[in-house]
Amino acid sequence: MFFSDFSGKQSSSKASSIPTIFYEVVPYSSRTRIAELMRTVDHLIIGGGVIGASIAYHLAVRGETNVLVIDVGKEPGAGSTSKATGGFRCQFGTEIGVKLSLLAREKLLHFEDELGIDPGYRPCGYLFVSKNEHQMSILRSAKEIQQKAGLRNVREVSPDDITQHNPAVSLDGVIGGTFCPIDGFIKPMNILKGYMEGAKQLGAQFEFGTQCSGFSMEERGASTRVNHVRTSKEAYRIGSVVNAAGAWAAVVGRMAGIALPITPAKRQVAVSYPTNLLPEDMPMTIFTEDSFHFRARDGRVLLLLPVDYQTRDPFDTTFEEWWIEKVKARAKECVPKFASLAIDRANCVAGLYEMSPDRHQLLGRAPGFENFYLANGSSGHGVMHSPSLGQLLAEEILDGRTTSLDTTPLRPSRLAEGKPNPVMEFL
Repeated sequence: MFFSDFSGKQSSSKASSIPTIFYEVVPYSSRTRIAELMRTVDHLIIGGGVIGASIAYHLAVRGETNVLVIDVGKEPGAGSTSKATGGFRCQFGTEIGVKLSLLAREKLLHFEDELGIDPGYRPCGYLFVSKNEHQMSILRSAKEIQQKAGLRNVREVSPDDITQHNPAVSLDGVIGGTFCPIDGFIKPMNILKGYMEGAKQLGAQFEFGTQCSGFSMEERGASTRVNHVRTSKEAYRIGSVVNAAGAWAAVVGRMAGIALPITPAKRQVAVSYPTNLLPEDMPMTIFTEDSFHFRARDGRVLLLLPVDYQTRDPFDTTFEEWWIEKVKARAKECVPKFASLAIDRANCVAGLYEMSPDRHQLLGRAPGFENFYLANGSSGHGVMHSPSLGQLLAEEILDGRTTSLDTTPLRPSRLAEGKPNPVMEFL
């Protein structure tokens, strides 16, 4: 047997130590009997976070109710979803990024009517603050892309405008920025709950504390088909399988012989004690020079500053205490009143982004496969784009192509083709 790697080339399974063939030592007659006794699942989704739940719901609402979602976590949101800060923005540096957000926003506006749960969408805005002309030129170029993609609300702002939107910001060295009033905030766990409960009501099933442990596959001419999925509890005969494993996507990919270019990146959030220093409707405020950003949530202030962490385990989510002093010092520079902000260390969290090389999703059928689909590499934007990603992947699985948006820029083969999406700093 051969497996397709991510670039579409073929590699022998003998070179891999990953146990993807799990009936290899079973006689053919017994193997056939085992397969007959297996439960059949039309669509098996690996990963029960907000993206996996959205895919399950959008399949189920199209009538595909024999859907199973498995997740190694013991409860919903145990991976990255529950640690998300709940930002939502349309200000991206590519048309496809903007369009994913605009589609997601339309779905969020109807979310409660459709699913009975408030997704928490509040259009308080995103405010980007810049201190040099290079950063401003990036924001201006992005604004042109955003407007071309249909985002009419974004505008350039002066230092005086910045003070109007966020009086707490120090204007020392600030020369301008951009602001979009329909950006804002969402509640990640409410979105997960809405999609999960909606999918379950339509017949989909969710199993937590269940790990994917391998696949049985067969060559069919130029493509490979996954016939069975093995989990830590049982094995299933499947129609299609979706990798929605977030930061762990590459681990799942390797089980199928696919070299997914998805890497985990640890991000930390410093959470203050309850305070009234900032109003709840203050926009998410981002400083372009280093992507330091902050917001108010539930009567507390959240501080974020992306840095590289030197850890042996790429999936380590141990909170790095030294970082607190670093983010506090940066916060005081940007917002003088944060000098008195006390950090509640017990509530600080560390989570994982699922990073792709061009910071865009890999969405669609895996190269060389008939029925193995990818929804990976959201690069920190998974929660906000989950309404769109679930709908779009359901369209591709059921219709053979996406119909709501042209997702050609997200095709999983683009990196091997040498056609990544352009990456803009801080966007």
